[in-house]
Amino acid sequence: MKRFGHLWENLVDIGNLYSAYRKARRGKRGQRAVERFEYCREFELVKLQQQLIEGTYRPGAYRTFMLYDTKVRMISAAPFRDRVMHHALCNVIEPIFERTFIHDSYASRKGKGTHAAIRRYQQFASQNAYVLKCDVRRFFPSVDHQILRQRLARKIKDPQVLNLAGLIIDHSNRQADVPGMFPGDDLLTSLERRRGIPIGNQTSQFFGNVYLDALDHFVKEELRCKAYLRYVDDFVLLSNDKPRLAHWRMAIEQFLITLRLWLHPTKRVIIRTCDGIRFLGFRVWPNRIQLTQDHVRKVRRRLRRYQHAFEQGDLSCQEFRQRIQAWLGHSSMTTGSRYAENLLSDILAPRTAAE
Repeated sequence: MKRFGHLWENLVDIGNLYSAYRKARRGKRGQRAVERFEYCREFELVKLQQQLIEGTYRPGAYRTFMLYDTKVRMISAAPFRDRVMHHALCNVIEPIFERTFIHDSYASRKGKGTHAAIRRYQQFASQNAYVLKCDVRRFFPSVDHQILRQRLARKIKDPQVLNLAGLIIDHSNRQADVPGMFPGDDLLTSLERRRGIPIGNQTSQFFGNVYLDALDHFVKEELRCKAYLRYVDDFVLLSNDKPRLAHWRMAIEQFLITLRLWLHPTKRVIIRTCDGIRFLGFRVWPNRIQLTQDHVRKVRRRLRRYQHAFEQGDLSCQEFRQRIQAWLGHSSMTTGSRYAENLLSDILAPRTAAE
């Protein structure tokens, strides 16, 4: 396998850091930390470049908060200058890994995304009678630092780039505990092997794809499943042979142990495609898509937060419109897209009436 070196010069190049800064500020220009950085961005970028060259760069402390969605998640927000650094690293190494990612991996990749994943699933579902839907249990808190470093080193041989990636990995704040032991573990293993990377980092999304790329190739090349796709830690395999899916499920469970991961015990089901599945916030059949009730409740809360921020002056009219239009675009592929517009009208009606 080819390994790539001589990457450090490109990473610390001021043009790369400026590009990373522009990516990091996208959609966040109203935040105070972003505005402070932007006010003296040339100084900040040169300072960051100097710290990288001198080897004195150290990440700052995370700000953590709980996101109450369909389930409770701990979100970790890095300081803005560290988010710039995350994008700078991904700018350089992501294209190297992108070449060997499978086509049907859809999270955090250019030209992919939720809509593309659902359309691809519908294509598979129209040709197969059964689907095995799986979810890795507590994926991000379970990512093993040693294995992740090894996966990165399979493609990267530049020691400075690997050291920077390792610094970001090791700086991960404490994640939720994931109980359980793997074959060969003893009582000290959990202390000797660190695990967990924060949800919210640009690097975490990329590291997640690197980590589970091994699973993708196992399913495609060893199990030879043609109808397979993955979005972060949610993945599906489809076939007309139900017993084969059951066999594949057992094989995947055994393979994930090598990555020190488990399948979610209640989210590894085999069902008929004609019955529809809950997938990426939607209920999906071969020929139609609907919003789930959980998704609708989440959107109600989010839209009301946007409305409140707009009324308090914390969100500009343009940003308010952009976020509303983004959600309408997200829901436009559903069979009930008119329902989405009615939901939006219902939520915003009190403000309109007040005006």
